[in-house]
Amino acid sequence: MFHPDGPTLPQLARQALSSTVRGYDLIAPRFDHTPFRTPDNLLQQVVDHLDPVDRAVDLCCGTGAGLQAIRPLVRQELVGVDFSEGMLDIARQRLAAGTGLKPTLVHQDVLAYDGEKRFDLVVSFGAFGHFLPKDQPALSRTIARALRPGGRFVFVTGRHPGALNPLTWAAWGFNAAMVLRNAVIRPPFIMYYLTFLWPDCVEPLSRAGLEVSIVHDGLSAPYQRAMLIEARKPSSP
Repeated sequence: MFHPDGPTLPQLARQALSSTVRGYDLIAPRFDHTPFRTPDNLLQQVVDHLDPVDRAVDLCCGTGAGLQAIRPLVRQELVGVDFSEGMLDIARQRLAAGTGLKPTLVHQDVLAYDGEKRFDLVVSFGAFGHFLPKDQPALSRTIARALRPGGRFVFVTGRHPGALNPLTWAAWGFNAAMVLRNAVIRPPFIMYYLTFLWPDCVEPLSRAGLEVSIVHDGLSAPYQRAMLIEARKPSSP
């Protein structure tokens, strides 16, 4: 399915019947050959809007595609955090090749992450569907803690496609299926669409003390136009 090296339908079904973490451990070797991985051309569009920094962290780094994209911009320290050891194994293999910094990979739930270092740049790609609305304030606080004063959280999102858009109905159908699945099967698999969209993402980030603005409204992304958003931690007085 998706690609000759991608997951088969039985493998996807096994993932869907597992917990979120176990599901990604199972699919990790084939994840980069699915449409769920952020495309390289979208990652490059993000990089094109970033300046070099000393320290950066990718929260929910998965198989390391985002780390690989931003690595040329990072001068001193690069960190990736993810709850799936299987995904981190693929990231280690990917990032062992090439030049640049060797990233530090941290096996941890992002909501529990509070490393000692503070970063100039925090990024996260394609992971917001794994955070229920009730967890978004905690995610925003984690991001704010990870930033040094003046540091930036940069991410891609979009506007709601609208009730008449077929993409909306497809997303609602998928979300309804996930609600039903999680009501009858334990442990849950948390994955929902239409999450952390603009402008809904502004409220939890602002409550965490970050100043949110649009960097670019017009990234080329699968299915629709995307937005590049910056949430900056105010500099110390």
